[in-house]
Amino acid sequence: MARPFAPRFAVYVAIVFMLLGVMQLAASLVFYQSIDRQTLSEDHARRVAEMLVVSDRIHALDPQLTAPTMSTRHLAAAVADAPSVTGPETTETLKAIARRIVEWEPSLGGRALHLAVRRVNHGKRDLVGSIRLGDGHWLNFRSRDMNAMWPVALRATVLTLATSLACLGIGLAALHILTRPLRRMSDAADAIGQGRQVTIHEGGSPDLRKLAHSMNVMQERIARLLQDQARSFEAISHDLRTPLSRQKVAAELIDDPELGEVILASVDEMEALLASLQRFLRAQHLAAEPEELELGELVREVLATYGERARISAQGPAWVRTFREPLSLALQALVENAIQFGTEARISIRHVDGHWCIEVADSGPGIPSCYFEAILDPFFRIDAARARDTKGFGLGIPTAHRLMMRFDGRLSFDTSPQGGLIARLRVPEPADGHPRPALT
Repeated sequence: MARPFAPRFAVYVAIVFMLLGVMQLAASLVFYQSIDRQTLSEDHARRVAEMLVVSDRIHALDPQLTAPTMSTRHLAAAVADAPSVTGPETTETLKAIARRIVEWEPSLGGRALHLAVRRVNHGKRDLVGSIRLGDGHWLNFRSRDMNAMWPVALRATVLTLATSLACLGIGLAALHILTRPLRRMSDAADAIGQGRQVTIHEGGSPDLRKLAHSMNVMQERIARLLQDQARSFEAISHDLRTPLSRQKVAAELIDDPELGEVILASVDEMEALLASLQRFLRAQHLAAEPEELELGELVREVLATYGERARISAQGPAWVRTFREPLSLALQALVENAIQFGTEARISIRHVDGHWCIEVADSGPGIPSCYFEAILDPFFRIDAARARDTKGFGLGIPTAHRLMMRFDGRLSFDTSPQGGLIARLRVPEPADGHPRPALT
């Protein structure tokens, strides 16, 4: 029952998770854009305070290293004889920043510290200032874009993105584990629909266990129904053959030869109908083991009883691991259908798209492509192409279709250039060398 897993449901959930992560990230950015400006001011005050203390110490050791050492992407520093900013702070914001600088570094208290705001392009504002150093020089500095949220929000944004990705991975892993029973039941439902019987593990949540148990019970009932159906038909078929044998004997005793031939023909037709129906019912519960075989030899064995009415064209040996009996029965049904409605059957073996195929072509009137699906149903007839008095139940193609469906083969149709029908069997191959489970 193994098949490649197409995680369509998981993809949908992953998209939902990603959308939620993007929304969370966007909300975080909006939040950080709208946070209290004092938080940003405190961040600038902290950076300036740290810079001033460190620069004071570096200047005491080597004045030439102060400016190049303290200049960064966000801070520009320079040592001069005069301050670039003169006069005390004029706004409450600057006064608050000055207080915060002293709170961060109390050693700066009592030092001459001048702050100002300079507007630059694109509406940005830089915090500039000057502080007197111990030797009387002034350290002029500029903290760029004091309104920008990125010094604070960048770390939070990266953290939010990493958290979202981690949650996405954990959620998908948990989803894969939680939906494993559903995938098993989906595979089982596909197998049941193709006529196979599988044992579903009754695990997972209570609802899933109950569903698995119900599907197992349903399979048992279907298996018993098919078995009872087959037994009933075998009993009916056995009982019918007795009166049919009497009809044959009676027909031979009739003095009128023409009437006797009519009765014998009717008896033969009824026996053929019973045999056709028996093959169709057998296809519902046939079990088979895979084996290595050569397709050319298998086809010749099937065609041996048809003489000149069926011929094969093969290009070298075609070895494949498949199910002998189901493939033989399906091929036999298609060959009989081709001979009955097209007087002959032309069989060819081809390798198409990585699979071996057996094509059965006839020279009959053919079937319109709009009926290619309908002819797979039992007892279906196409009045325009086949008269109502045509012999048989119309079970040959449905029998081949059921056999291929149960053993993971495929039956398809095409129109021959000569006007007849081409029935194409894709040879069933067991996955991983294991036999397909079947109703028994």
